[in-house]
Amino acid sequence: MSRYSAAVITVSDKSYQGQREDLAGPMVRTMLEEAGFEVKYTSIVPDEKDLIERELIHTADSLDIALTVATGGTGFSKRDVTPEATESVCQRMTPGIPEAMRYESSKITNRAMLSRAAAGIRGNTLIINLPGSPKAARENLCAVLPALEHGLDMLRSAPRDHETE
Repeated sequence: MSRYSAAVITVSDKSYQGQREDLAGPMVRTMLEEAGFEVKYTSIVPDEKDLIERELIHTADSLDIALTVATGGTGFSKRDVTPEATESVCQRMTPGIPEAMRYESSKITNRAMLSRAAAGIRGNTLIINLPGSPKAARENLCAVLPALEHGLDMLRSAPRDHETE
């Protein structure tokens, strides 16, 4: 069981405007809580790069959240800019996470290759993009969730002696 904090940000014009119920965000929250994360923050933002960036920065810099998951905005639509927002706020990218998600998802659908999801590190926060579809978000999060605690252990622990020399 994890001992880390988490945030879930839903990126959706329609959910932000109240035109469609957010199903992916609450489902991701439940999955994280069942894995032992304490979800301390949730929000819904429109598909606007600057607003997504602001939320990602807020969870990392102001709230010191260990894991921020953004769901939505990872496709080919001109308004799908979550990966660009993620890349712009992260100091280091973690390409293995979206690679693993696409690999596992490709066993279910060939459309997995169309995901532009990104993942990276800002300070002590790991940021991961998931698709906006609840089904796809669940499949993608299931693919990486078992490894995340180890990654967060490395990210948030004190450096080992050989790393400081």
